[in-house]
Order: sequence, then structure tokens, then C-alpha cells
Amino acid sequence: MYEVLDDTAAQVILAIESGDSIRRVAQHLHTPYETVRQAVNRLEDAGYVSYDDGLTVVDERVRDAALELVAASAGVSPPSIEETYAIPQFSDWPFAFTRIDAVYVWTQGGYQVGREPDDYPLFLAVREQDVDAWEAFFESFDLPTAFERQPRDELDGPLQIVLEPRASLDIEHVEGYPVIPRAETIEYMRENYAQFQSALAMLDRMYEDLDIGVTYRETERAQP
Repeated sequence: MYEVLDDTAAQVILAIESGDSIRRVAQHLHTPYETVRQAVNRLEDAGYVSYDDGLTVVDERVRDAALELVAASAGVSPPSIEETYAIPQFSDWPFAFTRIDAVYVWTQGGYQVGREPDDYPLFLAVREQDVDAWEAFFESFDLPTAFERQPRDELDGPLQIVLEPRASLDIEHVEGYPVIPRAETIEYMRENYAQFQSALAMLDRMYEDLDIGVTYRETERAQP
């Protein structure tokens, strides 16, 4: 099994939802289509996945082995920021990117604020009933979790997961990312207007159905 399950193949197995196309899995992983296609071919030849009107993992034990491999790999070589965005999709519970990450997703990566490569929290909305499971899941990847952003000097590495427990989740999808609704994201941005004024203007330009009424020029930053 482990001859076939390299990191890429293991991530493909974990990203598959029954009936997915190869293109859909590639979108989930933000990995080139051809890379995913080659991994699927290897997995299909080995009998680990089938492709009949969509992809299916043939045995949950294969998924368990894939998760073990990916988590062990993360323990040896910490995941990059890009890889960490994919990790929540390997779990069994729903989630949505929220706060700064919701802005990041809805602007399709066009707006990034308040984070640096050496101090990078990810913000996830999760169901209250799943919090303990999420904490254990991220612990298996050596990723610390908290309910509020922690100071960098209190962490061993640059990454942290900030969980936002909710009674229920309303999830939309943008370019493969599950995210809180756009209207809720805009409300959050308005509540933090000074930080997100330029992002609001960006959204106004990106989505024709919006009329936020915000304009922003770089020269405004120099105003007292």
C-alpha cells in the first residue's frame, strides 16, 4: 500500500468526496490537474479508488492509512501555508473559512492583511459539537488550536488554527474553498472598516451584483 501512497496520492484520497471528478479534487487541493490525474491512475491501478460516474474510495481503511501518512509527514516536515489550507478538508466535519480568511477567499486571494509567513493564523468556523474532534485532528498534524489568535512568541511555529465554534454553519464555496456567506463577510469587513476599506472596494469591482458604495485610493493611506 505505502508504495502507492506517496504524499500526493494520500492527499488525493483524503480530498475525494464520493462522485467527485478529478478536476474537482484538483480544485480542492489547489494542485495541477495533471498531477492529480496521475495520482488517481496509480490509485485506480492499485484498487484503492474506482472511477465510475465519479471517484470513490473503495475502503475506509485506505482513507485511514492516507490520513496517518499525511499526519506523519507533517510531523517530520511542517506543512506550508498552502498545504495547511488543504488540511481541514481531510477531516470528517464541515467547516468554513471565516474572518480574515473569508475576506481572503471572497477576494480570491487578492486581499491579505494582518498576517506574515512567520506569523500566520487560519480562521475556521466549525460546529460547536465538533470542537473536540477538530482539536484532536489538528493536534495530529502538530498544529496548535485556540479560540483567539495567539501571540507569535507563545507558539513553536508560524502556523496556528483559530476555531470559531457556531451552533450551525452556512457554507458557500469559492474556487474550492468552503467559506462563510459573502454577506456575512461584508458585514465583518464593515465592522472593521479601517482594516478592510480597500477590500470592500475590491469586492465591489469583482462582483457585479454588489453595490457597496466604497471607493479607495492608495493616496488615502497618507491622510491624517
